[in-house]
Amino acid sequence: MKSALRRLFVISAAAIAASTLAARLGAAQEPGARRGDPPLVSPEVAADHRVTFRLRAPDAKVVTVSGDFGNDLQLQKSGEGIWSATVGPVDPEMYVYYFTVDGVRLTDPSNPQVKIGYVTSTTTSLLTVPGDAPAFYDVQDVPHGEIRTLLYKSRSNGVTRELTVYVPPGYDEARNRRYPVLYLLHGFANDHHSWHRYGRANDILDNLLAQRSIEPFLVVMPLGYGGARINGDGTGIPAKDAGNFGGDAALYERDLLEDIIPMIDGKYRTISDRKHRAIVGFSMGGGQAGRFGLRHLETFSHVGIMSAGMAGGPDTEPLATLAANPAKANKEIDLLWIACGKDDTAMKGAQTLHHALEQARIEHTFLETEGAHHWRVWRRYLRDLAPLLFK
Repeated sequence: MKSALRRLFVISAAAIAASTLAARLGAAQEPGARRGDPPLVSPEVAADHRVTFRLRAPDAKVVTVSGDFGNDLQLQKSGEGIWSATVGPVDPEMYVYYFTVDGVRLTDPSNPQVKIGYVTSTTTSLLTVPGDAPAFYDVQDVPHGEIRTLLYKSRSNGVTRELTVYVPPGYDEARNRRYPVLYLLHGFANDHHSWHRYGRANDILDNLLAQRSIEPFLVVMPLGYGGARINGDGTGIPAKDAGNFGGDAALYERDLLEDIIPMIDGKYRTISDRKHRAIVGFSMGGGQAGRFGLRHLETFSHVGIMSAGMAGGPDTEPLATLAANPAKANKEIDLLWIACGKDDTAMKGAQTLHHALEQARIEHTFLETEGAHHWRVWRRYLRDLAPLLFK
């Protein structure tokens, strides 16, 4: 009897200890349960568009804030151990930023708006500076499309992958209507959610549709790393055993042509011919869009390259094939659109591609715009390019 009671006491004590530990861990992991210092407001956007960043770090020696809104700025420390700095006025737009504390990079712990990246060095906090009127990428009082996520087995890659699809407003109701398709590719360190999360592609297209600047079309946003399997957490970041980090471009091309396009044509009411199929991308995705699109004019007739080149001259593929018969190529290409920011490190590659196309006598549009290698440029490019598609 005493032995049984002793065992019961030990079990009960262990259960209480486990329950107490779980409660402590739960409290530690649940932000709403934390007690201590009052929350900071950071970033704080004033009416004059000046932005103040704050960070509580009483033991830090040096704190800086870096972002695509300007030069790095050193924060100043108050007597309470709160570091702060004010920049601006900053033009109304969406920006990214991060802190560096004694050499360690951090997102802003007071700001829940975070841009996740395929690598930790591209994970940043988000800053929105609103204007007096809605921006072209803002959610407005217009009919809205939907973002749908598809899991699929890529037979060419031998793995389960994921993509997202923008379905324009009214798609489900217009059962007798068929739609063109834009395949919209992301850049390195991004994923198949980036175009709608940070590029605001669905909001841009909703607004353009409401303005009657475009006709409705579907948008397919694939995961741009060939061979990478989805890991189930919705980020698109593959497990560590997924193989080549940057992905296999040849496998990605096969996935697009052999798996994704047939699946989209079978699942959605598409106009499944080359005249109603476009491929566009930025940075890594811009180079992919150029190579995949120009190499497969039997599949695509519209190609858009943002902030990227394709490496090589008119004697390298796929340009060499086009240069061999430019009249045929120009007849097959309905739109070849290239744009890059003047401050973008990709400008040299974009200019090289432009000159190679000129030598090959391939008709195209080449734009040198303001801006660098960031989402503010790519959002504008999508806004400007979309009305040119499927004309």
